[in-house]
Amino acid sequence: MSVRHAEPYRDVMELVGWTPLIRLRSVTDGVRTPVYGKCEFMNPGGSVKDRIGWAMIEAAEKEGKLQPGGTVVEATSGNTGLALAMAAAARGYRCIFTMPDKMSQEKVKLLRAFGAEVVITPSAVPSGHPDHYLERAHRIVRETPGAVLADQFYNPANPEAHYRTTGPEIWKQTEGRVTHFLAGAGTGGTISGVARYLKEQNPEVQIIGVDPKGSILAPYFHTGEIPEGDPYQVEGCGNDKVPGTLDLDLVDDYVTVTDRNSFLMARRLTREEGLFVGGSSGLIVHAGVELAKKLDDPDALVVTVLCDWGEHYLSKVFDDEWMRSNGYLTTESATVLGLLREKERDGFDLVAVAPSDTVRSALTAITSHDVSQLPVLADGECVGSVTEGDLMGRVIEDPALLDAPVEQVMDGPFPVVDGHLSAEYATRLLTRENAAVLVRTQDGIEGIVTRYDVVRSLTGDAA
Repeated sequence: MSVRHAEPYRDVMELVGWTPLIRLRSVTDGVRTPVYGKCEFMNPGGSVKDRIGWAMIEAAEKEGKLQPGGTVVEATSGNTGLALAMAAAARGYRCIFTMPDKMSQEKVKLLRAFGAEVVITPSAVPSGHPDHYLERAHRIVRETPGAVLADQFYNPANPEAHYRTTGPEIWKQTEGRVTHFLAGAGTGGTISGVARYLKEQNPEVQIIGVDPKGSILAPYFHTGEIPEGDPYQVEGCGNDKVPGTLDLDLVDDYVTVTDRNSFLMARRLTREEGLFVGGSSGLIVHAGVELAKKLDDPDALVVTVLCDWGEHYLSKVFDDEWMRSNGYLTTESATVLGLLREKERDGFDLVAVAPSDTVRSALTAITSHDVSQLPVLADGECVGSVTEGDLMGRVIEDPALLDAPVEQVMDGPFPVVDGHLSAEYATRLLTRENAAVLVRTQDGIEGIVTRYDVVRSLTGDAA
């Protein structure tokens, strides 16, 4: 077993970097292409921005711009501010941050916990407006003696930090086998710095930018024109202008992901992989999994960035009511049990057979109840399954099977899922080889949900 942290550190900033690279398994839904997550939420401040917080303060000190007792000012979506606040606390600087009002209250409270002053600005104002969070930060610098703007959107120390640390880490952790790297771009520092390093090692490595729908970066990459942006809820990714630290010449492609897909993947990463991350991580991983499906190549290796810690979003992404009120979770069929209740309202009950029942009785049950498949239950557990098409085909070939026990011809059991799980989780189990799932409550197996039931719910045909 390797020994970590065997020696003491001089200060908290020495803990930044060398975050783990973990293979994602459940959320990839069986795809052959391996997908990995770079766990940047395991930095001491809980995000990828820890790498640039200290780097920008150190650069300002070396340039003589930041003097003892000075003030660090920044326009931030939260994580860069937290990284700067942590570094400033270790160095004795004052901090003032401007933040758009769409950011979570957890981030605001965290910044204030470090002693930072936080100025909240409206999100729905265009770039260049006096109340835009960038413009407010510039004004504060002008009005505050001894203040410097960290200026993450234009500070070359931002991508340089990732060129010196994140890129080399990924190259070493993958033993040089990385073929695709995906990251979002708020400032563009992460994707630009990592891209420069990886392409120096292997020019064939593909760099994929991931943008929330509504941001202008992906459209600008593809058309060269800056469109009108639209509001979006994912924090820390995307922009309404092209930042100076984003080097699009290093980017091979840009894809767009909706808020809903971003947030649902963040919840999946937490519940299925044990990786407690925010919406921007969900955004990038969703794109990474879709890319892996298209590649369908076990020799490729996809690396995604898990940007920050999920605790920052307890009042948003991980709050069911917030998710429902914003249309990201449906009210009626948010759970597997919800799907089952829709079906039961129309009079569909669970029909099953026992292993000792005859094939004749199974076919009679299928015909009389107008179903296509039956679970085989023994002592309250699913031990097998039979389908109409398979049974009829086998009986036509061998009529004597009509009086044979079902256990002689049954296929494998249907998956059993707990009723409180999301309907989307059950839907992912409904494959070509798996036509149904059984729903379990505290009272035992209560019902069955099929592909037809899911489509029926989605199309609104259920009563």
